[in-house]
Amino acid sequence: MTVTRAGSEHHADSADGAGADQPRAATAVGVPGTGRVDALSRGARQAMRAVAKAAARTAHLVSEAWRRSLQLRVGATTAVVATVIVLVIGLFLIDKVSAGILNAKRDAAVTQARIGLHPARNALDSVTNSLDSLSGAENEISDSVSSGPAGAGIFTVEIGASGQRGVASSTVRDVPRALQRSVQRGNLAMQYAPITDVGDGGGTVPGLIVGEPVAASGSQFELYYLFPLTAEEQTIALVQRTVLLAGLALVILVLGIALLVTRQVVRPVRVAAETAGRLAGGDLAQRIPVHGTDDIARLGESFNDMAGSLQRQIRRLEDLSRLQQRFTSDVSHELRTPLTTIRMATEYLHSGRDELPADFSRAVELLATELDRFEGLLGDLLEISRHDAGAARLESVRTDIREVVAGTVESSLVLAQRHGSEIVVDVPDEPVNVDMDARRVERILRNIVANALDHGEGKPVEIRVGYDADAVAVTVRDHGIGLRPGEAGLVFNRFWRGDPSRSRLTGGTGLGLAISLEDARLHDGWLQAWGERGRGAQFRLTLPRQGGHTLMHSPLPLDPDETEEEDE
Repeated sequence: MTVTRAGSEHHADSADGAGADQPRAATAVGVPGTGRVDALSRGARQAMRAVAKAAARTAHLVSEAWRRSLQLRVGATTAVVATVIVLVIGLFLIDKVSAGILNAKRDAAVTQARIGLHPARNALDSVTNSLDSLSGAENEISDSVSSGPAGAGIFTVEIGASGQRGVASSTVRDVPRALQRSVQRGNLAMQYAPITDVGDGGGTVPGLIVGEPVAASGSQFELYYLFPLTAEEQTIALVQRTVLLAGLALVILVLGIALLVTRQVVRPVRVAAETAGRLAGGDLAQRIPVHGTDDIARLGESFNDMAGSLQRQIRRLEDLSRLQQRFTSDVSHELRTPLTTIRMATEYLHSGRDELPADFSRAVELLATELDRFEGLLGDLLEISRHDAGAARLESVRTDIREVVAGTVESSLVLAQRHGSEIVVDVPDEPVNVDMDARRVERILRNIVANALDHGEGKPVEIRVGYDADAVAVTVRDHGIGLRPGEAGLVFNRFWRGDPSRSRLTGGTGLGLAISLEDARLHDGWLQAWGERGRGAQFRLTLPRQGGHTLMHSPLPLDPDETEEEDE
């Protein structure tokens, strides 16, 4: 408490005293130029974001173009490979030419030095102990050697003296100390080093210095020839420019040839791809224009022959399909009349079966049962023929799917009692409204519930409803014999049975799940199956809650193990 109170009093004193002006002096709002700095900072950040977005868009466009264009990939690859090859060859040529020029210059310089040894000895015999005398000897040696046949080009002469007879020590200016020490040991030596330009510039240029010892008048002199490499440098630069321009022209030429050749190959491929796309879209009359007799032309002819064959086969299959659909529909309708007569006679016999002998009574019951099954088969055949002909239509009404599930359970109670199975239902408490044809959805659920009861081996059958804002799902799970690997995709085939030897109390037609799948597709929904041998099977119906919406997911998993993990 004491510390807090003391701090408070000190703060009050500061506010009352000289420190009262300090808060105003430190306020950022009062500092001139602060708003301008903030605006510039925001502008810089916005500019950086705009540059980053532009770079990302450019990279995306380049990536898409690279992925989609064979011509771009071939051209870029050819350009890179040609550039690397030209670069390697160019560097090799420049290195060899430069080395040859410099070696020729060095050999000529050495020859020049050796030729000038005798004139230099004669000139140095008359040297006195003055620098003017050395300069005169340099000029005399330069004149005498320049008129020789060596042809080393322009050079200058510098003389150094050991001073054994009182001669001035040296007039050497551009000779490196390492070269001087080598010559002083009595060797003919050379070194590349900058030298003074003898022209109007007066600066330094690259040069070659050749030195040799000369004994004259009882003294040891050092004679140096300084050869400027200006001409050689210009020649090497000319060679470099020539190789660079020639390599660039070669790369451009190779790139142009590659693009031209690739275009001649890619263009027919693009035409074939576009034609194949139109064929896939249903325009079976599309063909590839064929020109010439080369490989591409033969490919086009083969493609056209294939397209013609496919067109004929598809039309033949369409004709057969229409004939089959018409036959099925006609037979189903034609059987209605005799079936009605048989139904009337069967019902008459069935109503008086108690008065018939036991064998006749049993026969009448079998006749009634099989007649019911036959009527169901005719109804299923008519329904599947409507789907095949594209004549099936939805009568969508916004309905609470819980009511459809309740109707399905109620209609399946008799079958569940015959199997000794319990139907367990898990539905939400709140309404789940869906745009659907309630009659078709209830038929789907009846089929998959009946299938679960048939194969559930008397164990409970579980019905679960899940939903979200976009979709609703209904799963039907049994714990019976299950499905073998690969059978989950076969259960929706027409007249398919997993185990033909098993008897079914429902006497199904073999078309129920196939019709259910078509009904689900009419709703733009999914009907899927999962099964594992010995663990049972699960069917999942997923529907969009709004008509015309495309399903992207299902609110319930198809594999029941995932449901168990979520519950845990």
